[in-house]
Amino acid sequence: MSKRAAAAVLAGVMIVGLSACSSTGGSSDGKKPGGKLVLGFAQVGAESGWRTANTKSVQEAAKKAGITLKFSDAQQKQENQIKAIRSFIQQKVDVIAFSPVVESGWDTVLKEAKNAHIPVILTDRAIDSEDTSLYATFLGSDFVEEGKKAGDWLVKEYQGKPGEVNIVQLEGTTGSAPANDRKSGFADVIKGDPKFKVVASQTGDFTRAKGKEVMQAFLKAQPRIDVLYAHNDDMALGAIQAIEEAGKKPGTDIRIVSVDGVKDAFTAMSQGKINFDVECNPLLGDQLMELAKKVKNGESVERRIKTVEGTFTPEQATAALPTRQY
Repeated sequence: MSKRAAAAVLAGVMIVGLSACSSTGGSSDGKKPGGKLVLGFAQVGAESGWRTANTKSVQEAAKKAGITLKFSDAQQKQENQIKAIRSFIQQKVDVIAFSPVVESGWDTVLKEAKNAHIPVILTDRAIDSEDTSLYATFLGSDFVEEGKKAGDWLVKEYQGKPGEVNIVQLEGTTGSAPANDRKSGFADVIKGDPKFKVVASQTGDFTRAKGKEVMQAFLKAQPRIDVLYAHNDDMALGAIQAIEEAGKKPGTDIRIVSVDGVKDAFTAMSQGKINFDVECNPLLGDQLMELAKKVKNGESVERRIKTVEGTFTPEQATAALPTRQY
């Protein structure tokens, strides 16, 4: 081969290599030059203010930690998350993290990740699998405990008061860990007193629009509603709109207990429209990045890492509102 021909071949190889790196800001195997850790993150979607804050926390923490983040929004569909995880496997990312849309149906794709020697971190939500070797750790809230905190408040609120208490419940996405656990935790607490009656319970899919729609149906179907228990703030805020449009006063005519602790709910609490809120902290980004580094390096991590969370009365929410981050 002549020197000119050899030079032409070499130039062609260089152009191909540069094209492969410049298409996504990383190489074709999902890793940037310089040995940066690459994290594939499959998010549930953007169904609520809580989820938006969670996504922002992950994105900002990755940037701060010098981690290359490959982000996918599943739009609340399990099949989209499975596709994203398989894409991450094909790209040979270093670590995969995801917040499962539902609890079941993950074994096959997570076995594929395991066979590819890519560690998996569960964030915010757990999965229902007998094979715990499919993931390195679970970082998130104790949803059962959140449901119990909501129930504890209700029991204390009506302690010593006669008569039945009719409750309607806005459930989260059917089959999801927070919906299942917040429902069971709440039920475990109130079952000890027969005056508490859950007269209607239906999914609002964690969205404000669906929460309003379902609450409208509850108001038409139920002659008397004393309490609304919402599995997240966005559904509670949608329900408040429905209650007000029905000519009732939220927080007074219908007492409201919710879960999340987002800023919009704190505003509603300061206006007396929500009576009690159980915090579910979405700011998991920094913890997730530290865990990603550890599992990539083969360091041992705890199997279950809980986030620290509290509860808020209207007075506490009003005081915290000016500095609330999400």
